[in-house]
Amino acid sequence: MSEPTFPIASLTVPVIAIDGPSASGKGTVAQLVAEKLGFHYLDSGALYRIVALATQQKNIAWDDALAVTECAKKLTIRFNNDQVYLQEGDVLKDISDEIRTEAMGKGASQVAVHASLRAALLDLQHSFRQAPGLVADGRDMGTVVFPNAQLKIFLTASTEVRATRRYQQLLAKNQPANFDNILLDLQERDARDKSRASAPLVMANDAILLETDNLGISEAVDIVLQNYQRKICK
Repeated sequence: MSEPTFPIASLTVPVIAIDGPSASGKGTVAQLVAEKLGFHYLDSGALYRIVALATQQKNIAWDDALAVTECAKKLTIRFNNDQVYLQEGDVLKDISDEIRTEAMGKGASQVAVHASLRAALLDLQHSFRQAPGLVADGRDMGTVVFPNAQLKIFLTASTEVRATRRYQQLLAKNQPANFDNILLDLQERDARDKSRASAPLVMANDAILLETDNLGISEAVDIVLQNYQRKICK
């Protein structure tokens, strides 16, 4: 892994950690909250998708913890707004679309079980904590990566609602979609994320539960912002 693009910032820089299962909408909510506050944004899931893509391209099995981790340590990753780039020799390749496929989502969930990989990516994630603040979304932002975050949100929805959202997203992008397959995949991902030995998906003791089955994106964003204002005004 390349040296972090940003220096590790002071622990006084505020962090809003938004965790939750796949397709819960946490990424969209986190990005909008960051925009509203003028904060930086970390999509931690993208890091694991990048590793899944890079290892697949090198024919490395996702269950090979040592090979996956060693491959990740050698990657040079660049983020520029919504674009994600991977350095390959002298070429900076835009992999933004490639990592957003359903296949890479599954791959990310599989490589993320490796404790050695999670440890290798920790410094890179910490490097995003810079003034004026950070909104980070993932599975373990509030429990492992930023345990001292000023606000922790656990954003979730029922599996059926999440499957419906993912199904509609894929159709909107003109990508093939089968609801039953998506539902099964989410159930398998949830089980894998919750049962892994390293940094399992779990709600932090001091996190606020935000269920979005009956909430729109703007409503969820408002709730996060209101809770953040309450935190900083104490």
